[in-house]
Amino acid sequence: MKNIDNKTVEGFGDEWSRFDQTGMSEQEAKKVFEEYFSIFPWNDLPNNAEGFDMGCGSGRWARFVAPMVGVLHCIEPSNAIIVVKKNLSKFNNVNYYRASADDNVLPLNSQDFGYSLGVLHHVPDTQSAITSCVSFLKPGAPLLLYLYYAFDNRPWWFRVIWKISDLIRRLISKFPYAIKHILTDLIAIFVYIPLVKVSSIIEYFDFNVDSIPLSYYRNHSFYTIRTDAHDRFATPLEQRFTKAKIEKMMKESGLKDIHFSDSMPFWCVVGIKR
Repeated sequence: MKNIDNKTVEGFGDEWSRFDQTGMSEQEAKKVFEEYFSIFPWNDLPNNAEGFDMGCGSGRWARFVAPMVGVLHCIEPSNAIIVVKKNLSKFNNVNYYRASADDNVLPLNSQDFGYSLGVLHHVPDTQSAITSCVSFLKPGAPLLLYLYYAFDNRPWWFRVIWKISDLIRRLISKFPYAIKHILTDLIAIFVYIPLVKVSSIIEYFDFNVDSIPLSYYRNHSFYTIRTDAHDRFATPLEQRFTKAKIEKMMKESGLKDIHFSDSMPFWCVVGIKR
């Protein structure tokens, strides 16, 4: 497992053990899943399709994908592989691998689909990781990605706010896990929740709230807010990419027919292996 940051992997093992997603309601989990997979070409998959979830974490996406396909390979470099095995224990069509994208745990050109959501911006070489994912796909198979966006569709002041928050992330990510949990919970309570409430009030009066930071969470539970606050501020390695950069990386990895979602979360994108 070379293309990984060890501290980041250890951190995600801790995060998914703490936030194993069993605290999220079925309704909210399904809603979030549909937001990420809204552009995925389900109808183009063959019967009993075989595919992979790269960086499966707690299995929050796999729980919805597994019933819809023939075989699903869950690949996770951290000890969260224990969590996903527990969460998906009722499925008999799921295989588990404690590995990373470049470990070649699957035969090349063998998979009917693949996805990696919220993972590959946390590795040192995102381009290489995408290329590894594509190498597992059959020609004509889709790959769905979600990579942190560089606020390229936002005003300048949005990026200034992010730069400040990123300095905070770099500081918090150096603390022991127990302190990280306390600090990110405080951020969820005193930063996320107030902005969510303001967004909800403004939206009530029929105003557009898309430009308000964290307005995305106005329809999500406090459990999800806590999870994402921890994900955002406790992770040692984070990269962000413009839409143009993501498209370039995907093309260089051997993907075509690249299609981005026009709605949050940004950037969700799907491409087809040439």
